[in-house]
Amino acid sequence: MFQKKRLESVAEHIYGTCILAIAIDSEFKVDIDLNKVLKMLVLHELEEVIIGDITPYDNVSDNEKIEQGKNAIKTILKDLIKSEEYELLIDEFNSHISKESLFAFYCDKLEADLQSKIYDEKGFTDIYDEKNKVLLETEWNKKALENGAKNLSDLFIEYDLNNYNELFKELCKYIKDNNICEGGN
Repeated sequence: MFQKKRLESVAEHIYGTCILAIAIDSEFKVDIDLNKVLKMLVLHELEEVIIGDITPYDNVSDNEKIEQGKNAIKTILKDLIKSEEYELLIDEFNSHISKESLFAFYCDKLEADLQSKIYDEKGFTDIYDEKNKVLLETEWNKKALENGAKNLSDLFIEYDLNNYNELFKELCKYIKDNNICEGGN
């Protein structure tokens, strides 16, 4: 199996989330403050400069990750005049309470789902790779495999479908049901 030499960078992911937000705002009636959403999308990954990209493989709880992220953000932004404003935006993003924070969160997840589908279509992933063993042993993913999941993007998309609103469910289903890149399966 061909392995991709590198994964999407954090900068590419952030750019992708912002382009998704702009496109969805353009094409659907979402009633959001797009500027606020874009700030959230640009800032929310900033913590990774210090704590790295914590994934399910790292065995860190959501609460621990948020706490580590808050501390990292305080360190990174401490000398900026608008540091408090930016910290509040990141807190709002993490809360998923406002319509902008939910929209930004959905764009972040959808871009990751889209990227996982591209990786699968290009043959860059193998669901049965040893590093995925922990992921495949969860009850959720065992059920997904029994129900026909064939690759990593199927697992990620099926999981995220339960967390989206109706618009993002439709977009996610489109990603799942269609070839996204030229030369896909």
